[in-house]
Amino acid sequence: MKRPEPELITIIEGPTPDFFDSPQDWLQSIYEGPDDRDSVYCQLRTNTGRDILARCQAAWAEGRPVQLQYPDEMRMPQFVDVIAMRLGEVEEGQLLQLWVSFPVDYTDDEGEEGEAFGEDDDGFYYR
Repeated sequence: MKRPEPELITIIEGPTPDFFDSPQDWLQSIYEGPDDRDSVYCQLRTNTGRDILARCQAAWAEGRPVQLQYPDEMRMPQFVDVIAMRLGEVEEGQLLQLWVSFPVDYTDDEGEEGEAFGEDDDGFYYR
């Protein structure tokens, strides 16, 4: 069975978004699956927030995934699953708040780490 085409939220210009640990404890229960994943949070300013929100709600209603496409530090496109979103207003315009799910990257036996954003208390690294 072919996976449905995801709805994309694409960052066309600007820096790599900053991802933070989610302040909501309940969020991890939304995204459960066969592989270990971390739920993290980011904020994006946009001028088309209502359109993005409507497209994503329609995709979720159809059972399609939503993904954030963003440039990494080398400007290469990266994709991450969006599991929740909220649209807010700030002085500069609309603020899209996204909760996304990253795969957990474990360290190897020698303790060397792969690409990671941080280290957990249990000794494994996550993106």
